[in-house]
Amino acid sequence: MCGIVGYAGRRKAAPLIVDGLRRLEYRGYDSFGVATVGPHVEVYKRCGRIPASLPESRAMKGSLGIGHTRWATHGAPSDTNAHPHTDCTGRIAVVHNGIIENYASLRKRLGRKGHTFRSETDTEVIAHLIEEEYDGDLLGAVEGAVKSLEGSYAILAVAEGDRRIVAARCASPLVLGLGDGETLAASDLTPLLEYTERVIFAEDGDIIAITPQGAEIRNNGEAVERPVELVNWCADDVKKGGFEHFMLKEIYEQPRVFYETARTADPAPLLDLLRETPALTIVACGTSYHAGLIGMYLLEEFAEIPVRVELASEFRYAVPPVRNPVLAITQSGETADTLWALRAAKARNCPTVALTNVMGSTVTRLADAAIFTRAGPEVGVAATKSFIAQLAVFLALADRLGQGRLAASLGNAHLAIGDLLREDVGEAVALLRGARSIFYVGRGPFYPVALEGALKMKEISYIHAEGYAAGELKHGPFALLTPETPVVALCFPGPAYRVMISNIKEMKARGAPVLGIGVPGDRELGEVVDLFLPVPGDDPVVQVLTSSVLVQLLAYHTAKSLETDIDRPRNLAKSVTVE
Repeated sequence: MCGIVGYAGRRKAAPLIVDGLRRLEYRGYDSFGVATVGPHVEVYKRCGRIPASLPESRAMKGSLGIGHTRWATHGAPSDTNAHPHTDCTGRIAVVHNGIIENYASLRKRLGRKGHTFRSETDTEVIAHLIEEEYDGDLLGAVEGAVKSLEGSYAILAVAEGDRRIVAARCASPLVLGLGDGETLAASDLTPLLEYTERVIFAEDGDIIAITPQGAEIRNNGEAVERPVELVNWCADDVKKGGFEHFMLKEIYEQPRVFYETARTADPAPLLDLLRETPALTIVACGTSYHAGLIGMYLLEEFAEIPVRVELASEFRYAVPPVRNPVLAITQSGETADTLWALRAAKARNCPTVALTNVMGSTVTRLADAAIFTRAGPEVGVAATKSFIAQLAVFLALADRLGQGRLAASLGNAHLAIGDLLREDVGEAVALLRGARSIFYVGRGPFYPVALEGALKMKEISYIHAEGYAAGELKHGPFALLTPETPVVALCFPGPAYRVMISNIKEMKARGAPVLGIGVPGDRELGEVVDLFLPVPGDDPVVQVLTSSVLVQLLAYHTAKSLETDIDRPRNLAKSVTVE
């Protein structure tokens, strides 16, 4: 869950690398560092965020270098544990994204050979392994070193006197950008968009020599060619565009994202499988898991297809007896738990489909087929527009399987989302910002909306929040209800409306203030809650979408009032590439 950047070209490397690391900070932001190759290998690294101005990088010499922004796994955040890491001589420098599972045994072995370790990280063993293999040929040294590694890695290495960056990939993302007289490497596309639209997605086992003229790739000792692909994202997609935070920008992009995904995403690979085997298993984590739960309600109601939704992190270790198609949902396409769940499904000969936002990502190569959302780059750590894009795919799929029963919802949802964005949530924020805990409750498809609302709140405001099916509060959590534990209740017309009103009255009787979310003009709900927020639209499916956006806004504005770091919440990173 770290970010790496490499550059070989005609420009001064360090400032360009630092700019690329800023674009990758959502992957990790507890320390950063840069190494450049001029007359010697220079290394600059520090604990903490990358400052707005970094004069030290401008002083570093060389037009070839590597950089890293860290999300700590081995060793606490510190200057010493920050990457790049060097060998004993200081002539070889390495950055790494992933986890070396056998680093402890390697460290002992290398220590017995006289190598001195400075950090607590797993990555440092890579630098010393390369040192062991190095005879003036960095490519051969990296190729030899990775044979000892167990685990996941995307590695960039440089050496004094060598005019190449050497990269290696195994189960961690790495993409190359091919520019005019310059070549870049990074954990994802965002640092590359300023310089090129031509990219190569590295594959497992690739060892790559990167020069200003391009990239030479070897795999299993043989030269290989990887396709050059054109990306349709642009540099403006990863800028704030006048918004205070990326998260707010991405919330406001949701009407467009829903519209474009609903009309262009092609669910045909899954559609064909479900017509042959009308049952589906979904594996996902976090926000994508909540999207899968809503997808379950849509497919079961409108297409009459039985769906089970499994946490990917559990699926690998307790695989149910599945024989039907398996859908893996991952925004980044690199989520380690979801990839392992997908491998487990393939091992049982299940047909597999990926739902992702990133072309060329690992999940697209692992699954039998892929469906792509049209969210564009999502920089805020808390997922927003990728969630609404995933729901757009589920609506399109349910509509196709349900003989067009959701056509009106697909056609009008983006307008209702746009209307919702004008909602004033100031009074609601005043109710929530001082809470010790917040409960989010709903029934039917609004239950996963409650789960997602609670996740967003805890991610960025640091207020403890939990989502529940409304009827479950009285089976234990009622003991926690006090005037300091407000409840956000999603209460909409439908089969569960009357019982939801009863549930809210029960919560009120325990002293908890209730924020009710429902349809405009609902006087009964308005009278029973302490504060009422209406969402536009009389379509029940659209109400699921608009209430999902509303709970995002509640979390955003609550976090802003508490002055937390909204785009980079503590201890979290965007792309979870470790188990």
